[in-house]
Amino acid sequence: MKKFITTLQNIWKIKELRERIGWTLLMLFVFRFSSFVVLPGVDPSALSKAGQASAASDLLGLVNLFTGGAFENASIMALGIMPYITASIIVQLLGFAMPYFQRLQQKEGESGRKKLTQITRMLTVAITLVQGGGYLTYIHSIPNAIDPGMPAGLFWLTSTIILSAGTIFAMWLGEKITDKGLGNGASMLIMIGIISRAPQAFASEIGLQVSSNAWFKLIMEFALLFGVIMAIILIIQGVRRVPIQFAKHMVQRGNSVMPAAGVRDYIPIKVNSAGVMPIIFAQALMFVPATIAQFSASGSQGGANSGFLGQLTNPYSLTSSIVVFLLVVGFTYVYTALIVNPTQYAEYLKRQNAFIPGIKPGKPTADFIDAVTTRITLPGSIFLGFIAIMPAFARIFTDNQAFAAFFGGTSILIGVGVILDTLQQIESHLLMRRYDGLVKSGRIQGRSRLQGVGSGGM
Repeated sequence: MKKFITTLQNIWKIKELRERIGWTLLMLFVFRFSSFVVLPGVDPSALSKAGQASAASDLLGLVNLFTGGAFENASIMALGIMPYITASIIVQLLGFAMPYFQRLQQKEGESGRKKLTQITRMLTVAITLVQGGGYLTYIHSIPNAIDPGMPAGLFWLTSTIILSAGTIFAMWLGEKITDKGLGNGASMLIMIGIISRAPQAFASEIGLQVSSNAWFKLIMEFALLFGVIMAIILIIQGVRRVPIQFAKHMVQRGNSVMPAAGVRDYIPIKVNSAGVMPIIFAQALMFVPATIAQFSASGSQGGANSGFLGQLTNPYSLTSSIVVFLLVVGFTYVYTALIVNPTQYAEYLKRQNAFIPGIKPGKPTADFIDAVTTRITLPGSIFLGFIAIMPAFARIFTDNQAFAAFFGGTSILIGVGVILDTLQQIESHLLMRRYDGLVKSGRIQGRSRLQGVGSGGM
């Protein structure tokens, strides 16, 4: 406890760190406050009732979780930062597939990054207009959700402009957090939305188990949740260290020049290089059958809730769990292949006059790194697959869907990842000024200089 208080005092002593923490908290407060400002002419209580009456497989549930309930509240921040995240993913994938975007990312330096930022912003606006139209269609389909005295044309025009402005404002908040605060701004906004739903979910679960005197079950649930979080931290921090050695060089000792032993180092290849992206891609694909099911349900009474399509749209069914697991494993390999470039590693080592002991430079080095990456990606992909379907297992033991959602999926991975990244930045500020770090021994791992080579410097 004394060390914890001392660490807080050291953090407060550093003016830059203190200002960054204060700026981050201010931007997060503005974002959360804006999520309660309702669109003009909309009754949020009607949307809330419709959300409670809808099936657990509602495709909008994930967006509502990321926005901290703003989606369900018909807020001006209803779309949140998600259109910007979608645009960023598209631009990043184009950087792997199209030479023009590759040149902007790797060869044109700061000017290229500015062009990519502009393209991402324009794409964000386009995506916001499309998603905003879909969201307004969703609101319009709910009885008594829109003030009948408000003209339809005026509602669509004003709401589209306001939703677009809200997303652009959220994007601006995220960029300001990245520039002047701590951590990645977009990830921080998603994390605060997820965390804002946690107290209500945990309180309802505690009340549910206490009312039935299921104390042992409640303790086991929280113990299992703690174990899942520790396993996620282990996988996020886990790396396979590929040893490298720099060639011998000549040094002058007195009047003679003698060869000195080469410096030893390692390439840290992450067990989970793909991060949370495979789960996001898999869930995005699962939105397709859910959308078809909703349209089918509107035309037929409950026809979409049965059969194979109904199984796919139910995230807690065996069919849906198997499909999501296989998609996550497959996307993990695909995204890792896009991020980790063995040829780039080999070229970097050759330029630095370094080599992997026992492996020839050039193509043999690239093949070796590719083989290592393929082997360690297997346990990482299986782990991600289990994390993605963990809520389905948690749903077996609890009737609280909101609490079960925190046992896995995108929410817990984003939360743990963002917290680790923020703590790593705080620790860097402390160590830079010769204070003790946040942990008693070791370091909170961040992106190393060699690791950035394999991801194209991103």
